[in-house]
Amino acid sequence: MPALILALYFLTLGTLAALGFHRIHLLLLLRAHGSGPARNPSPRQGPSTAGSGDLPVVTVQLPLYDEASVAPRLIEAVCRLDWPKDRLEIQVLDDSADETHAQVEALALGLRGAGHDIRVLHRERRDGFKAGALAAGLARARGALIAVFDADFVPGPEFLRETVPAFADPSVGMVQARWGHLNRDHSPLTRAQALLLDGHFLVEHDARFSSGRWFNFNGTAGVWRRACIDDAGGWQHDTLTEDLDLSYRAQLAGWRFVFLRATVAPAELPVEIAAFQGQQRRWAKGSIQTARKLLPRILAAPAPAGVRAEALLHLTANAGYPVLLAFSLLLVPAMLVRPRSPWPVAALLDVTLYTLSTLAFWIFYAAAERRAGGSGRGALATMPMVMLIGVGLSLDNTRAVLEGLFSAGGDFERTPKHGVLDGRPLPHAPRYRAARGARPWARALLVAYFTMGLALALREGRWPFLPILALFWTGHATTAAWEWSEARRARPALPPRAARSSRPAATSA
Repeated sequence: MPALILALYFLTLGTLAALGFHRIHLLLLLRAHGSGPARNPSPRQGPSTAGSGDLPVVTVQLPLYDEASVAPRLIEAVCRLDWPKDRLEIQVLDDSADETHAQVEALALGLRGAGHDIRVLHRERRDGFKAGALAAGLARARGALIAVFDADFVPGPEFLRETVPAFADPSVGMVQARWGHLNRDHSPLTRAQALLLDGHFLVEHDARFSSGRWFNFNGTAGVWRRACIDDAGGWQHDTLTEDLDLSYRAQLAGWRFVFLRATVAPAELPVEIAAFQGQQRRWAKGSIQTARKLLPRILAAPAPAGVRAEALLHLTANAGYPVLLAFSLLLVPAMLVRPRSPWPVAALLDVTLYTLSTLAFWIFYAAAERRAGGSGRGALATMPMVMLIGVGLSLDNTRAVLEGLFSAGGDFERTPKHGVLDGRPLPHAPRYRAARGARPWARALLVAYFTMGLALALREGRWPFLPILALFWTGHATTAAWEWSEARRARPALPPRAARSSRPAATSA
């Protein structure tokens, strides 16, 4: 049994180290093929100076579901796009079951009066969720190009002027812009998310694009060639990441994607831990569903080995969460079955792998911040929070990955938006709340387990294990405190004592 425990322990630790080194591989790809820090795009001829007859018709699709807090902001921003009105169609794909529908209908009516081609397409049933809404809108769209924006985005007027020129190449099927952050400095949680997304776009996307690997449309802030969507089989809802699924089907069909890192579409980051967890659960489950669906085709495709290998690593990246959770649970038994002497020699491999894998992540995100225009020091200050969040996500995302392995589709958890910008607090009574993830008892058990592990490490003098045990304890304890605090705020206030009585109050004659 001790041999089996140690074998599993080193297998999981080695896998985590390999995932860290994959980040370094992406940085090396970027260094070999990239073009330096992001800069503002060079001026391009826009519709104000080009003849409108030379410009394609663009349909902008805005999928909404109960988005009363942010829907007007998005629609008004899209109506400010610098594109001729006769060549810009706006589809509000509204599946809402609350006041959002009446709100956007009234707004669209006024905008049509101002000359905008805007229509609200409302479905009573959310068949296929977002993928179903996009497919229903596509069937009625008149544009050769299809831009998509989620409700939390605020594209600038220049967005189409900067993305559409890439379609002059007939092999280009999709152009993805980088996500910006409207509320990066709202809280430590939003700062950590912003750093994670900067790493995804400015290192992962840029490395894959610049080196000729495949990468994905991120569900929003991108433009598709309609012919590409049709050729790839259209929007499908048998995974929870319809954007990732269509992206790989399109590239398997031979279409080329373009990433414009200097074109930035700002968006609102989730400000509550439950909302962030729900978003990550959906992405984790959907990516594994997409891997299950498409990896056999990808691995058999007539593409270079490096392209196929990177696709494999990309689609299975969320499998790192079950590995992380398994590693954390193996820490205590592995610590106890290790020989007591000579202890420094016995722990040398562990400490080396901990240090190198952690260092790889820190280097990766410091590079991301520098590419975003910072010095890299801000990333170093934010990385502890990123690591704690990663530990906290391991519980929910492990369940999501396992569900993705054995089931298709599922309920599409929307991410609540509140219209929160930097300098503005979350409303005292937010209109929307996210579904809760892991059971509180599961999180409490993990906190208790790592408390016991820390106590055992102190009693047995297993000092090299203390920092990593402390990381897992702090990650789960911090997440538990966040979850408890949000649940407490969301609980409706009890009515006055008299009103809580089970008997009616007496009345006077």
